[in-house]
Amino acid sequence: MSWPIDVGILGVELVFPSLFVDQTELEQFDGVSAGKYTIGLGQDRMGFCTDREDINSLCLTVVSKLLKRYELKPKDIGRLEVGTETIIDKSKSVKSVLMELFEPHGVTDLEGIDTTNACYGGTAALFNAINWVESSSYDGRLALVVCGDIAVYAKGSARPTGGAGAIAMLIGPNAPLVLDRGVRSIYMKHAYDFYKPDLNSEYPTVDGKLSIQCYLSALDNCYRLYHQKYQRLHPKADIVGLNQFDALVFHTPYCKLVQKSLARISLNDFLLTTDVEKRKKLYPAFYEKFDTIKLEETYFDRDVEKIFMDYSKATFNQKTKPSLLLANQVGNMYTPSVYSGLVSLLISADGDVSKLNGKHIGVFSYGSGLASTMYSISVTNDSAKLQSLLNNLSYVKPLLEQRTKISPEEFTTLMETRAHNSHRTNYEPSGDVSTLFPGTYYLKFVDEMHRRTYEKRE
Repeated sequence: MSWPIDVGILGVELVFPSLFVDQTELEQFDGVSAGKYTIGLGQDRMGFCTDREDINSLCLTVVSKLLKRYELKPKDIGRLEVGTETIIDKSKSVKSVLMELFEPHGVTDLEGIDTTNACYGGTAALFNAINWVESSSYDGRLALVVCGDIAVYAKGSARPTGGAGAIAMLIGPNAPLVLDRGVRSIYMKHAYDFYKPDLNSEYPTVDGKLSIQCYLSALDNCYRLYHQKYQRLHPKADIVGLNQFDALVFHTPYCKLVQKSLARISLNDFLLTTDVEKRKKLYPAFYEKFDTIKLEETYFDRDVEKIFMDYSKATFNQKTKPSLLLANQVGNMYTPSVYSGLVSLLISADGDVSKLNGKHIGVFSYGSGLASTMYSISVTNDSAKLQSLLNNLSYVKPLLEQRTKISPEEFTTLMETRAHNSHRTNYEPSGDVSTLFPGTYYLKFVDEMHRRTYEKRE
């Protein structure tokens, strides 16, 4: 067997809830100022799950749909790993539940298990899969990475930043989306910015201000290290920095933070430009004003933020805004969030491969607590290969429009029901199965020993 080349993402499948609440209506219901969620956060709709769906059902749905869409047999998969922070059992993995899709076909030789650290677990699972394909452990089969979460918050200011979804990525050689080697940058440290210490509740504990600071600090560190590694690998490169990317995709707690993050990279580029004449040429309007600023003192500096958001606005609209469709329409999916951004970017081409052929995509993944990475993806120049990937994502936009809108009053009631039932035993959930998309797995029953059974809506 020859050594695998061009290892990356061969295919992607996405699922999101069939129900959503309108953020403008939620503003009115919550009694907050108009535009607080839609303009302040950049969110228009938020997908949510009733008590009929849990992390197991989401992942069963996305894996079964991927296998069907890509006409794969269970025996074609040699590694399956799940990234999630939605924990419903302190011992039993989601991966073990997904074996229900493989065992009946005699497939039990399947590497991988769950990986957990807030929103970063999916990226860790992806890297594990890439490393497996590129290693001596590789046996010629494909890897499957599953990212899934249900993001719910207690009633209050954080609730509109919720969401839910799952993404499955098929990993192997000769891929249309190739993960670049040698430039992956990691930044990890201990922080209590967002965490879930109460195992009896789905709701997190959040230090909002610290969370933003941790996110931006991680971005600074990852970007600068990526910058160094890229320069080392490409010492003669004409372009190094923001302009080397044709698109940038970020983990998206809410869309407004992503716009600030793109501006943050512009700020880093400014500070990394040490040649005075070059800085004067590139930043004529403010090259002297911020000459002595220190990066770590600018996290909440509104003056710096505004200047660089204005400066980078055109770049944001061109390179990052196309990746925010799903975040805007569904909300924060947690581990799938950054990959929903990748899907949004791909479908923004509307099937025109010429818009993506040969492009270079920067990716920033963040998980609270904290773990973060910046890496990059090179898009193939093979139009047929890329066209196949885009064709298999053509369902996403129509499916967004097939969802059912729920009033804020009913949404609040359903969230209360979900919270009440989250750890009940010997019960059948009350959520309406008929509202689920066809092909969706749902929770049928939880018995007296907490054993969960699932059925599929045909």
